Parts: sequence; C-alpha cells; structure tokens
Amino acid sequence: MTNWTILLDGSGIPDRAVIGGKAWSIARMAALGLDVPPAFVISTKACLAYLENGDFLPGLVDEVEQGIAWLEARAGRRFGAGDQRLLLSVRSGAAVSMPGMMDTVLNLGIDDAGEAALASETGLPDFARDTHRRFLELYSAIVLKAPVELERMGDPAAWRGAVSAAGGEVPGDVRSQLLGAIRAVFESWNTRRAKRYREHNGIPHDMGTAVTVQAMVFGNLDEESGTGVLFSRNPLAGEPVPYGEYLPRAQGEDVVSGKFTPLPLDAMRDHAPQAHAELLAASDLLERENGDVQDIEFTVQSGRLYLLQSRSAKRAPAAAVRIAVDMVAEGRIDPATALSRVSAEQVATLLLPRLANGAADNAEIAAQGEGACPGVASGVLVADADEAERRAAAGEAVILVRATTSPDDVHGMIAAKGVVTEQGGSTSHAAVVSRALGRPCVVGVGVGAVARAGQIVTIDGAAGKVYLGALPTERPREADDAQLARLIEWARERSSVAVIAPESAPAGEGVDVDLLLADGSLESLGDALAGKASVRGSGLANPEIARAARRAGVTTMITEPVLPALLVALEG
Repeated sequence: MTNWTILLDGSGIPDRAVIGGKAWSIARMAALGLDVPPAFVISTKACLAYLENGDFLPGLVDEVEQGIAWLEARAGRRFGAGDQRLLLSVRSGAAVSMPGMMDTVLNLGIDDAGEAALASETGLPDFARDTHRRFLELYSAIVLKAPVELERMGDPAAWRGAVSAAGGEVPGDVRSQLLGAIRAVFESWNTRRAKRYREHNGIPHDMGTAVTVQAMVFGNLDEESGTGVLFSRNPLAGEPVPYGEYLPRAQGEDVVSGKFTPLPLDAMRDHAPQAHAELLAASDLLERENGDVQDIEFTVQSGRLYLLQSRSAKRAPAAAVRIAVDMVAEGRIDPATALSRVSAEQVATLLLPRLANGAADNAEIAAQGEGACPGVASGVLVADADEAERRAAAGEAVILVRATTSPDDVHGMIAAKGVVTEQGGSTSHAAVVSRALGRPCVVGVGVGAVARAGQIVTIDGAAGKVYLGALPTERPREADDAQLARLIEWARERSSVAVIAPESAPAGEGVDVDLLLADGSLESLGDALAGKASVRGSGLANPEIARAARRAGVTTMITEPVLPALLVALEG
C-alpha cells in the first residue's frame, strides 16, 4: 500500500524483515494459489516507530482504514456494520519465529449488534454468542491486561460488567478496538517473556514485530468445522510422514493454549475428508517449495480448508538429525544445508545420558501423558516459573510442572531441566517451546501433577512418563548412530578445525581444557588458550566451551563426542 502497510494479495512476496514471518508465509501461500483468508500487514518499521515514539506515527491510522476497506471488498462483508459482519484476527509476527511469545486477538469486530447479525446469518445463535465471549476474553486479557473467565457468566452485559470489575473497559467502537489490539501487539515485543526468549535464542532486540490483520474464518462454526496444526514430518522423531492434531468445532487458540487435548490428525480424515486430503497436498507442496519441514496452522469452516500460516517447524534434536540426513538422500537439500539445520546443542542433547537398560522396569510411575520432546532429565518438581528460575540459578536441578504453560512461564522453562504439564497435546505452548529449547517435555499427564511439587522425579520425554526418584542413566555413542556418523563425515569434509577422538590422538597432546576450567572460568578460557593450536578435554563436547576454543584460534580439538565441536567449527 504505502508507508506502513502492505496488502498480502499474492501479487508479490515482500521482504520478510519488513512484514514478519507470519505475513511472509501468507503472501507465499497466496502466490502458490492456496486458500488463505485475505489479509494485510502493518510493517515491523511501524512497530519500531511506535515503540520509539509511544504512539502511531502520522498516516498509519489512515492506511489501516484503507486496509479494512480492501478486506471488506475481498470478503464481501462489512467491519462493524451490516448484516454480514467482517471479523478480524490481529496477530503478531516477527521476522524470526518466536512461537507463543507475542500476542494475538481473534474475533475482533463483534458487538451486540454483530452477534445478532452473525446469529441471523448462520442460524446458530450459540455460535454467535460463543464468538462474542471469546473476543471479550481475549481483548480483556491481551489489550486491557484484565484477564477474565466468562464462559459460565450469562450474557454480554454480564460479561462487560465482569471486565469492568477486573479493571478494564472494552471500547464500544470496533475501530477503537482494532487500534487497541494493534497497540497491544506492538507492545508485546517488549514483554519479559519475549525478551527472555530472544536472549536465549540470540535474536536481536531491534527487529520489531509486524501485525497481520486478517479476515476471520471459524473453526467453531458447526460440526463440519475445526482447527489444527500439521507438521509435514514428525517433529519428535523425524519420520517422513505428516503429523499433527485436530480439534473439531474449535478455534486455533484452543489448540495452542493447551486447555484442550486435541485428537490425532487422522481423526480429521473422518470428520472432514476433503479438507484432510487438501491439507496433505498443501503440506507436500509447501515442504517442496520451502525446502524444509513445515509447521502449518489451518482452519476448516463448514468443510472448506483455509491455511493460516506455514513456517519452518521447530523440531526435537533426534528429528533434526534424521530430517537433515533424509532430505539430502531425497535430493531436497545438499549436505551443507543439512549441517546448517542441526545445531551443536541439539547433538549434545542427543548424546546426553538416557535411561539405563532396565532402569525403569521397577520404577514407580508418578504420571503418564504424551511425549512432547524426547530426552531424560531428573530434578525436583517446581510448580512456579519464578521459583524454578531462582532454584536453578542456585545450582539445583528442577523440573517445571504446570497445569499448562503460557508465554509468562518461558523463563522457568529455560531454567528447568525439563517440563511437565497436566493439560495439552504435542502442539501446545509447552510442547512447542520445549522443542525449541531442547528440553525433555511430557504433556497431558492429568490433574494431580502440580500437587507433587517438591518430589524428585525423572521424566522421559520420548515415552511420556514421569518416574518417582532419580533413575540411573547411560550415555549413547555417536559412532553407533548411522545418521550422526553421516553428519560427522560431511562436517569433516568442510571444517577447517580438526576434531578427533582421544583414542586417535597422540598421548598428552593439547592443552587440557578441563583443568583450565577447574581453575578458572569460561570467561577466562579464551585468554588461557590464546596462541594454542591444540586443545583436549571432555569439556569441548560442550558447544559453549568449543566456541571459546574456536574464538581463541585453536585448530585441533581432541574430545568425545566429536560432532558438537565439529558443528561449532562450521558456524559462521
């Protein structure tokens, strides 16, 4: 359009840094001819200008009005007026994926008259009432910072009274509501959870978030409607088969919030067979076009499939390795790209201790749910994110246990060795963020897990089990894994740093990093290694220590396992 906004009409694919990943994927899907609800985007530079000046800059409000007029024309509906109402989703979207870290408002544009119009149009007054409630709850929580639970609280007048009692007032004018939602999304860039996530993942703080304004489609409309998330390959183990979850008669927030436990994706085949077939075809197309595993959000409205977002999927460490090797074998990527998609941290996680053979045979299972991120971790159950962060900083191994996590728990998830939730499935907030962090995670274990806070447990994120006590573990060998061996072969062909196992190195060669760390710190390690060509020690299997050695100019590392250090050598 002009200075601050861009129409996502499929005629071009704007710069991802300007429109954010979510809007970029919408533009990309529209250009491929896939069915995407019409949308426009407010750019990241508008966000940065807002955060710098504390208000919208001149011209932005007028451009938003032009965008709404374009949406009305595309959808054949009116925003805030008429018998066929246009409702909106207002969603964040940074250039780098930050799942669950920023804010979204759905169903914006409904009021008492809009509810009546929606009920008349669909013949479904319960749906219209539910949509109205959902909007007020989200707007109150996200924009007004006054969370309320309205589901068992009567009619819209009672709802607005509850919002007022919680300290908020929802504007009567839908355009004021829209501007309020845009402000809230801009401001969510600087929330504590978003800052912590960026710091943990090395994402710059000066990128800003775009705001995508999109026509709503309704997964909660009728029995032929639903919503879900599809991965083009299994993000847990990496099998080359579609994987996901589906929740009939629901909206996307119901899935990612973890408040509801969805059905396996196969259930969609029975519920909406044509939409299911179209979804699998779209998944294959998007993976081929993007050259990576896709995480696809979708809604089915009265049997019609709409794609809302597609992005490169977060994946568990084992899945990252298998997918990278498989995609080279399939001719979809080259070995250099495969190596770039497996981090040193992911491999180090894979090679951490796992449950020893027979360790779980007689162990007492405290809880059982769904494995959301593989790995094994032991620690004391802690039910509060702040407490988890504090106790971990004091050197204690903790497992964060919550009814369901939200973005406000991310700092505790970062500090914890693993995560357990009572509710949710493998695409819930807890599952997605745990995979991004590489933390073992078990979700949907049922009520009662939080009450066990204070107990020492061992969680198995692959089996979905929580055992009482700290169980014995064993350490896997990378040489025994054909996929890791292939990555080692490719990495050695490309690395300027030699990384060799201790048994292959002359006795006594290299400065002992482990001794240096015992006497000093990671901060002083670089100075101690300056001018040294060769170093050795088990500490080099830690990616941060390997990076310190690489920065010091080391050309030979002697350690086991070797792959984490090799991947560090290839960085940059």
